[in-house]
Amino acid sequence: MKLLTIAGTRPQLVKVAAVSRELRKHFNEVLINTGQHYDYNMAGVFFEQLQIPKPDYDLGVGSMPHGKQTGTMMIKVEEVIEKEKPDAIIVYGDTNSTLAGALVASKLHIPVIHIEAGLRSYNKRMPEEINRVMTDHVSELLFAPTNLAVENLKKESITDGVHQIGDVMYDAVLYNMDIAEENHSLTDFQLTSKDFILGTIHRAENTDNLERMRAIVNALISIDHKVFLPLHPRTKNKLKDYSLLEKLENASNIVLSEPISYLEMLLLEKHATAIVTDSGGVQKEAYFAKVPCFTLRDETEWIETVEIGWNQLVNPLNDNLVDLINSFEEKDYEENLYGDGKASEKIVQIIKEYFSGKN
Repeated sequence: MKLLTIAGTRPQLVKVAAVSRELRKHFNEVLINTGQHYDYNMAGVFFEQLQIPKPDYDLGVGSMPHGKQTGTMMIKVEEVIEKEKPDAIIVYGDTNSTLAGALVASKLHIPVIHIEAGLRSYNKRMPEEINRVMTDHVSELLFAPTNLAVENLKKESITDGVHQIGDVMYDAVLYNMDIAEENHSLTDFQLTSKDFILGTIHRAENTDNLERMRAIVNALISIDHKVFLPLHPRTKNKLKDYSLLEKLENASNIVLSEPISYLEMLLLEKHATAIVTDSGGVQKEAYFAKVPCFTLRDETEWIETVEIGWNQLVNPLNDNLVDLINSFEEKDYEENLYGDGKASEKIVQIIKEYFSGKN
């Protein structure tokens, strides 16, 4: 039985590693890396340290406008599918790689398996929201990470093939945290545990908006803690365009950094006193690390973290980030909000049952 897995970003490949460890015990898996995001931290040692299978196909699509990128991926993915003739396609999350794989597979009448199904921000201005909704509606097996995700699917009359198995990202964090601590140290960054705030900014809703970026920068330099801020190249270029980069460079509490690896990020998340981010993945990793998160967005797919108080949405134009950080009170921690760390095993078992029922 042959399964074709499609990924294109670093977070997706981290999840692929967790699932593939179990999947390859029972199935022949072919892995496509679309190359949606190129990241030097994804080369060589990234695959070795995280024990991620080397891609069988590296499409090298790279960064493009949404329509052109998705279309280019579809053409190249279709060529691989015609060659490999898989029994099903596995896609993850909500990227253009996800949508491209799902659309091609559905048109070729190949079952689509969607991992991280049912997430909704209900903001259709986000490309990710369109990707995840369309992918869910053409999928035969939908692996939802939470009960809320299952309810979201039910609202759209998607009930067949839906399984709540927990979050594969939790599997990945449990596995990789030990590797992170073996390979990296806070001294590499001249940081001390629980004596810094970790920040990340990369979403277009922030970086493409001068007023929001100005507000974010002003908030960060007002925090009375050291703020460690690795800058995505696109974010750095936008800060230059807005004449805000120098302001950060001159701030006494800000430590700017080049992009860091996934393992380094896990280590810093664990030892931060708080995290300020607009990343979907970092919100959950903060929760796993039991570190308060302040999310620079107006909505989140991970509403459970907000409801229990470990994550707070922050509109930089209206909310006072400094006051929110200073007034945070630690909440009761729910250990199993995203499952038991065995989502990958459950996924593989359900796929086995699905195919046995087809024969």
